Amino acid sequence: MADDNQFFRPVRDFCQRKVVTCTADAALVDIVEIMRAKNISSVVVTEGASPIGIFTDRDLRNKVVARGLDPRSMSVRDIMNAPLSVIGEDDFLYEALYRMSRQGIHRLGVVDGKGGLAGIITDTDILKLQAHSPHQLVLDIEKATNLDDLKLLHQRIEALVLHLSGTGIRTRDMVRLIANLNDQVVLRLIALLRKDRFAKLPERFAFVVMGSEGRSEQTLSTDQDNALIYADDLTPVEISQLEVFATELIDSLIAIGVPACPGGIMAKNAAWQGTVSRWKDEINRWFNTPTPDHIMKGSMFVDLRTLYGDAQLEQQLKAYVFKHVAGNRGFLMRMAQNMMGFKPPFGWFGKIKTESSGEHRGKIDIKKAGIFAITDGIKALSLEIGNLNGGTHERIASLVAAEVLSAEAAEDTEESFEFLVQMRLRGHVQAVQAGEKPSNYIALDQLNPMEEARLRSALEGVGRFQQFIKHHFSLDLLR
Repeated sequence: MADDNQFFRPVRDFCQRKVVTCTADAALVDIVEIMRAKNISSVVVTEGASPIGIFTDRDLRNKVVARGLDPRSMSVRDIMNAPLSVIGEDDFLYEALYRMSRQGIHRLGVVDGKGGLAGIITDTDILKLQAHSPHQLVLDIEKATNLDDLKLLHQRIEALVLHLSGTGIRTRDMVRLIANLNDQVVLRLIALLRKDRFAKLPERFAFVVMGSEGRSEQTLSTDQDNALIYADDLTPVEISQLEVFATELIDSLIAIGVPACPGGIMAKNAAWQGTVSRWKDEINRWFNTPTPDHIMKGSMFVDLRTLYGDAQLEQQLKAYVFKHVAGNRGFLMRMAQNMMGFKPPFGWFGKIKTESSGEHRGKIDIKKAGIFAITDGIKALSLEIGNLNGGTHERIASLVAAEVLSAEAAEDTEESFEFLVQMRLRGHVQAVQAGEKPSNYIALDQLNPMEEARLRSALEGVGRFQQFIKHHFSLDLLR
């Protein structure tokens, strides 16, 4: 396996399995003596088989020695850090890197499928891998000091994707990597802005991303879709500070190469910023009057994910959405009806129908041909069960667990979605390599017979999923 692919291997392949543990009530001096004897810098605190915290030599220095406390009268519980940040042993290495970087920590507990301690992984373990990697890119993002640095790093994300695109990495993992790296760039930009000009912003606000970015399903041509949410009781002065910050943030993102949203769905615009109450009013307006524009906005908004700030504001709005949907299925039905309008492009005798004229002659819009129908159909079902966690793959799994989708239907839909996204990403990569602007169009004559057959199968899967949605939401009753 190429060195670049190591970051797409599971954490289990790299974590340290031999972990020294203790209970929270253990005497501090006893554990310190164990650390000295074994020449280790940390001990994981457990309760039964589950890790609940961690104690490091740094904690001893900062929380005991520096304060002049007597360690003989203390237990580990008195100074441990809890809860311990953990990652599943089957998660990918780049996910461990991302979590450590975002949380500003140097180690993660590794847990098995039942939540039991399986090991520990540190940033030192990851640094042992080669420098040309997603990890090095994340480290360089953290060291960025200005917009020019971030612009170059944004370009390096694209270059990394081009480099990895032919290495056999699963499309869903590549897409998640793109999302993680893009998140890191935005977070570093926010850190720089806050350091230079916006150190005293109010705490109760959230910068949220939506649509494909909210689902962490970005590809190379994804533009901005974001919003600003803040608490109801902020003062006019605090709100004004946030408005200036949002404008500076969005303009800076554009400057480093993140495309502006053609429809203006960006946090610097008044329509996409407001208090929790104001957003609840918008939700009422969108859901009670499901015009095509309201369906589009409502559908995009419910994918919201807090990238920076107070995540509780996001949770308040999602809870409000779920409560609204529970009392009124009308919006879901209209949303489902809207996705039914994006039929797979089949012509006579099941032949895939392409554009007949213009610049896209001989091509199909892969997003409109199937991706949109699946993401919005899965979203409507997920809204119905009150679970919008994760992206489309995670939502499909939740729908199977809730017995909304059968395992067979889920597998069929997921395979179609995976292949269509693969075609979209490959088209973006080929466009960039050719010096062209990426789009959602793919040329049918550039597919080999096997790929064309798989495309036809994927589009047929979209059609079957649409029929399921039609019956599930009783769309024949709509007029």
